[in-house]
Amino acid sequence: MRSAIALIVLFAGVVGLQAAQAQRPPLGLPQGATGNVLYVRSAEFMKRAALSYDAIVADAYWIRAVQHYGGTKIANNAGSRASNKQYDLLYPLLDLTTSLDPYFDVAYRFGAVFLAEPYPAGAGRADQAIALLQKGLRAQPQKWQLAEDIGFVNYWWVHDYTQAAGWFNRAGDMPGSPNWLKPLAAVTLAQGGNRDSSRRLWTEIRDHSDYDWLKNQARFRLSQLDAMDEIDILTRAVDAYRARAGAPPRNWLDLVRAGLLRGIPVDPERHILQLNPETGKVTLAADSPLNPLPDTEPPA
Repeated sequence: MRSAIALIVLFAGVVGLQAAQAQRPPLGLPQGATGNVLYVRSAEFMKRAALSYDAIVADAYWIRAVQHYGGTKIANNAGSRASNKQYDLLYPLLDLTTSLDPYFDVAYRFGAVFLAEPYPAGAGRADQAIALLQKGLRAQPQKWQLAEDIGFVNYWWVHDYTQAAGWFNRAGDMPGSPNWLKPLAAVTLAQGGNRDSSRRLWTEIRDHSDYDWLKNQARFRLSQLDAMDEIDILTRAVDAYRARAGAPPRNWLDLVRAGLLRGIPVDPERHILQLNPETGKVTLAADSPLNPLPDTEPPA
């Protein structure tokens, strides 16, 4: 028992040392280059070294992956000199984690989101996200959630709607899969990229996901889609005013006085929407948490 505890502490120390070293760039590193270093990259070596404690070491590497993702994202959002930090350790850490524990579903599913999110919020590597999920599917061929997630990455970040529909369809054929996957595949194939199909996808995730984090992400994405719908409506109001007055409105009060608006419009996060008086373009406020809005086609 004592040897097992000592081994766990040793591995925790190794992972902690790697984390500390990754935060300390080597001297003389060129500006803009990353100082991140992962001293153990071989999954086979780690499996041999972990003896029968693969799952425990996998947990340690998963924690390291989350720390790397969160620390890099915070640094990039800080607007500081560190805002060019890269996520170059993320895939190697996730690969190590899932090699040590091939049934670590959270590492596959959350890790794929971390990888696929566009830079600087994430690694901007949808290809690595798909590779990670496919690795999980090889270990668990009937895990419909992983096939669904591959479809999701293809839909939301790659914008390959044929591939997305194919993966949703494949997930729908697996034992225990929900009955909404097959219809979702059909809608994706027919209307891929349409805002209505995007809303349907995120609504299903919000209503049926097993993870609160993904439910919250779905609510956020649905708020973005609501904001985009609102901007479309306001743009039509601006066009109507321009047609009457021969020039775009100077501000929202011009539209209120013209009877085209009831009040100052805000986005779902209660930030006032912006109106460019020269072009009439409607946008989110710069400090709105809904920035940046995704690329989707208007509703059918």
